[in-house]
Amino acid sequence: MLGGDVVAAWEVALSDGVYRIEFAHGTTTGKRVVYVNGTEVIRKDWMFKLVGKETFTVGSANTKAAINIEAVSGFAYEYSLNVDGKSLQTFIDNRAKTTKTWVVQVDGTDYRVVLEKDTMDVWCNGQKMETTGEFVDDGTETRFSVGDHECCIKAASSGKKKNGIIHFLLLDGEKVPASSP
Repeated sequence: MLGGDVVAAWEVALSDGVYRIEFAHGTTTGKRVVYVNGTEVIRKDWMFKLVGKETFTVGSANTKAAINIEAVSGFAYEYSLNVDGKSLQTFIDNRAKTTKTWVVQVDGTDYRVVLEKDTMDVWCNGQKMETTGEFVDDGTETRFSVGDHECCIKAASSGKKKNGIIHFLLLDGEKVPASSP
């Protein structure tokens, strides 16, 4: 599957899942191969220019990504990933502000639930969920089902202007701790 020239790998968490991006760079042939979750998405076998950029998309929303190849000295190269026009770290930092993620086990199966705070869209294991939202006394509730289980994401004021709105997930009425994206 993957060749022996893999020189860089990154993990990118999007709403529809976590994607592993790997980059193979043959510094003698100029070969460039990009893999997303083990599937080849770009292959260029002979490149005379050893530095540059490879662009591709990731995930069901076709999020733009680019791998930058830069020479640092002699035949040493540095590889960086940009996602949605931002460095990977800036993208991760922004996602931490705009999404909330929970990983919950239901009937022996792990589910990754992601709330997009700006749109209130809910994703579960890569599928956008059908939800119903309602206003309640202390905020809002967004309801959806995972299998035969009732889920509810509650949004309420933290009571502190700096913290803003807090979101938490209830699975069959039990609070689920948040996960890192």
